[in-house]
Amino acid sequence: MKRLWAILALGVLLPATARAEPIAVTVQSSSGGFSAGTATSGWFAIDLGTVMMPAAGAVGTFLIDGLRAGSDYTVSLVISGITGWDTLRAEVLDPMDGDDAFDPAAQPSYVTAGYSTSNDRDGFSFAQGSALERSAGFAGGTASVVADEMTNRGDVLMFTGLGTSTALVTFGLRDRLGARGFLLRFSTVGAAPAAVPEPASMLLLGTGLAGLVAARRRRHTIVP
Repeated sequence: MKRLWAILALGVLLPATARAEPIAVTVQSSSGGFSAGTATSGWFAIDLGTVMMPAAGAVGTFLIDGLRAGSDYTVSLVISGITGWDTLRAEVLDPMDGDDAFDPAAQPSYVTAGYSTSNDRDGFSFAQGSALERSAGFAGGTASVVADEMTNRGDVLMFTGLGTSTALVTFGLRDRLGARGFLLRFSTVGAAPAAVPEPASMLLLGTGLAGLVAARRRRHTIVP
């Protein structure tokens, strides 16, 4: 009898599992050497696999569809090939619909046709307030995380300080209404260049050194 109950329970669970997370993840666009492997999804989790972003200016956009309404998902991916950049920018772009009146009038040039930046009324977000992890860890350290998600300007996460060739990035994602296709855009930003003295500063520095040399010579001059 116990075995029969186990079989019946399994028969109930299998169909539920099969239809639990019908999430579709595809690469919508890429440039600058961006490439991605196979993405997988599970219960409230999306693994984007290993993503190659070899240089500053690399851009890749995923089309994600099928999130459950109001649920918080943990998104993870491995960024590989980090060279010449230290900041990863992630942004949600939502499909144009009735709530776009809250979007900024001037949209960024990179926004894909048919989509717009995410505002506070469209229901898309990086699951703010959920306490889901937001991190970028690598051998020897972690990156700092800055979020811009509390205004109609957009939903953006910035991971800064990626100091190695490979990093594991984790963050949350939410679609309040559910089952809508939206874009998740990643881009890389180069490290800040070392400060270079301005010509005027260099002139002052040179004048100061010349003055020191002249003073030193005067001190060592022998008066007959």
